[in-house]
Amino acid sequence: MDRDNALLKVILDNIEDGIYVISKDYSMEFMNRAMVRMFGEGVGKKCHEVLNSSSDICPWCRADQIFKGQSLSWELYLPKVDRTFFLKEMPFENPDGTTSKLSVYRDITRRKQREARIKASVEEYRTLFEHVAVGVYISTKEGKFVDANQAMVDMLGYDSKEDFLNIDISKDLYLFPEDRLMFQEMIERDGRVIDYEVQFKRQDGSPIPVLMTSHVRYDQDGNVVGYEGINVDQSQRYQMERKLREAHDFMNKIVQSAPISIMSADLKGNIIIWNRAAEATLGYSAAEVIGRMHITRIYPEGKAFEIMKVLRSPEDGGVGVFPPQPVLYVRQDGKIIEGHLSAAMIYDDDGNEVATVGSFVDLTERIEMERALSKTQEQLLQSEKLAAMGRLTSQVAHELNNPLYGIMNTLELLKTVVPPEHKRRKLLDMSLSEIERLADMLKKMLSFSKPEQEIKKPVDVNVIIDEILMLHEKQLQEHSIKLKTEFAENLAQVYASTNQLRQVFLNMVSNARDAMPEGGVLTVRTFGDNGFIKIQFADTGIGIRPENLDKIFDSFFTTKASVKGVGLGLSVCYGFIKDHGGDIVVTSKLGEGATFTIQLPVLNANN
Repeated sequence: MDRDNALLKVILDNIEDGIYVISKDYSMEFMNRAMVRMFGEGVGKKCHEVLNSSSDICPWCRADQIFKGQSLSWELYLPKVDRTFFLKEMPFENPDGTTSKLSVYRDITRRKQREARIKASVEEYRTLFEHVAVGVYISTKEGKFVDANQAMVDMLGYDSKEDFLNIDISKDLYLFPEDRLMFQEMIERDGRVIDYEVQFKRQDGSPIPVLMTSHVRYDQDGNVVGYEGINVDQSQRYQMERKLREAHDFMNKIVQSAPISIMSADLKGNIIIWNRAAEATLGYSAAEVIGRMHITRIYPEGKAFEIMKVLRSPEDGGVGVFPPQPVLYVRQDGKIIEGHLSAAMIYDDDGNEVATVGSFVDLTERIEMERALSKTQEQLLQSEKLAAMGRLTSQVAHELNNPLYGIMNTLELLKTVVPPEHKRRKLLDMSLSEIERLADMLKKMLSFSKPEQEIKKPVDVNVIIDEILMLHEKQLQEHSIKLKTEFAENLAQVYASTNQLRQVFLNMVSNARDAMPEGGVLTVRTFGDNGFIKIQFADTGIGIRPENLDKIFDSFFTTKASVKGVGLGLSVCYGFIKDHGGDIVVTSKLGEGATFTIQLPVLNANN
């Protein structure tokens, strides 16, 4: 009996959920290891002392119902540990005839937080839809509006959204009905229309110029069911262009009269514009600097070249933009002052760089404005990513499925002419397997919010990693990356989805390659460690900034240019590994590389 009790305790201690047992007088009779870790050792104490640090019975206690024979399941937030739990409580009879209460505490804090974030994201998207200053709409292919924001209704002069949603788009919206047919032809041919200028008419019949950017909406079978996009009123733009043409002769006076310092330099660094505010701020007269002084004179040593580097970088504000940030300046008298610089590259009609222009003000006058602007931009970008994901996944799957299956069929035909014993047959089989996995990934893009359960089975991680590295070894060599492997022999198997592990390992190799643009060393190790299999991917690349280490597994977080990704790779990988009962740990030192360690539980009889 003692051996059975000891075995039962070991089993309960290895369960991740907190488990405890109390008697009818509320005394703790048993706590498993997870419960002790969350609330501290409490056997022998009253349960309300352990769970709520109170001498009184917890206000949420349902022990009386349990001891009457009921079994309950419910959610509970415990302030003491700031966690939310899903509780299952039930009575059971002891060998001596007494009754005890068994409680199982499953930590669902993360799930509740995730649900709250999703709800907030939906509300933010709806708020953005309703409050964005341009017209936003969703319509059917047949010519009826499904939804539109208030800006769209106001722009076209309708008294209510209900009246607007009932109009016939071809007859009541377009000034020239043939423009509707042309729009449909373009959008269904290309999948989208960007900056398409067209004439709409308001409810009173007056024309209004509009700039349309729209995308096709598909059903689950890939059929076009409607369109969605934005309509920007161009009336003000037309008026502005006319006023700008009229004001062209006064531009120099505007620059000279501006209260902020404005200057410009050609590509050799020679100053070509210097307004009166710049004269007052830096002490140089326009006559002293225009055509006579190099732009580097007004910055500390090397700063001007850093600014040019940022202007030509796709990061930060993008190519051609130096986003507002604090910069030091050197006055004529040698005094160092602080300013806030915004700059941009000027291009000619052919897209060639011709000059730079910058404006700067005292840092204290702008800091509060910049903080507010930065926060707003971050929220808008996040909302745009969320909105874009829904639109783009169906388009990507639709565009890629046909060529993908064409490649798959070609590989199947090649298999018929390559004998199974041929040394290249393995590479052909591996290529076909990867294409099939890619097709499966496309399928998952369409069900991102409710992914299907992957089939798990015993697998050897060494075999999977070896296949991945064999496929990418040549690519790594082309990027001057040396590959080192240290695979543990007789490594235990894990119970996992082969496709998901492949995706995780491919992501690790891809990220390591991107982190070493000038080449380096990628070391891949596998080893056992106390009931777990560990896989390490260590690169000698640029490393990860300390402030980003806690963010890299968040959805949509990315440090890459937008063309390279939307920040789902590591987030999805982290979710896969967590679903397998494992974890991913990252360590990094800026400039020296990063190491990602993946931990998976060893296959056992319980899997």
